[in-house]
Amino acid sequence: MTGTAIRDAREQLFEAAERVLLRAGPSALTSRAVTTEAGCAKGVLHRHFADFDAFLAELVLNRVARIDGQGAALRDLAGSGTVAGNVTATSTSLFGSVAVAIVGLVTSRDELRARLRAARPTGVPVLTEAAAMIASYLTAEQERGRVPVEADVDTLAPALIGAVRMQFADRNSTPPKTEAVHRVVTTVLAGLVREPRP
Repeated sequence: MTGTAIRDAREQLFEAAERVLLRAGPSALTSRAVTTEAGCAKGVLHRHFADFDAFLAELVLNRVARIDGQGAALRDLAGSGTVAGNVTATSTSLFGSVAVAIVGLVTSRDELRARLRAARPTGVPVLTEAAAMIASYLTAEQERGRVPVEADVDTLAPALIGAVRMQFADRNSTPPKTEAVHRVVTTVLAGLVREPRP
């Protein structure tokens, strides 16, 4: 496929990088590995990005942007289902994807972290956005009376994200069952949620 024009080259390169990342981890993610996985010449990556760290920064920011869509969908669930069920489903979907690998990538590459700090001066990309998504949802549930107004959602949200992320931390093991994630979520939310039990 070398020398062949690629439609949506950037997205194809991002998807190839995700596959390498999921299969072999951050240390295997090189420009050659990405272009080989994408089936294109190495020069294709450098035509679209200044260098490999610029590519990785755009990959992270592109994937972080997807969390905004998940956040809107989660907020729309406020008042329906159960709070723990909604948080469980969303966080399982988030961390069952490439998100855990992206966090590993960010924490393993100093130059990438430095570039991302320019756009996001605080927090770890993906985790910060995930916590904001959960906080926004819990705020919506406060408005509906299912989470007490006095609950500190800005503390609860990172606690939930951190606890759930630990369930998915080992990329080589089998992902946790939904029931295990739900147990973690209900434990963090214990005594706070005002909704009938199923």
